[in-house]
Amino acid sequence: MTNIYRQFLDLLPQRPLQVATVTAVSGEACTVELPGGGVLQVRGAASVGDMVFVRDGVIEGVAPALPIVVIEV
Repeated sequence: MTNIYRQFLDLLPQRPLQVATVTAVSGEACTVELPGGGVLQVRGAASVGDMVFVRDGVIEGVAPALPIVVIEV
């Protein structure tokens, strides 16, 4: 028998994993800037200037310092 609730959750989109640059740190809260210019307040530990992976308001880890290319669609 299938779980209907699980099927419903599978229909919902997953939260995107984004790369951002840390611009300010205040304790466990960081301000990050996305490549498109957006600014987010997130939780996690990082240093100013670090590239980090961000998902759902939380820093998930350090991102490699690679060049970012933004393609407008």
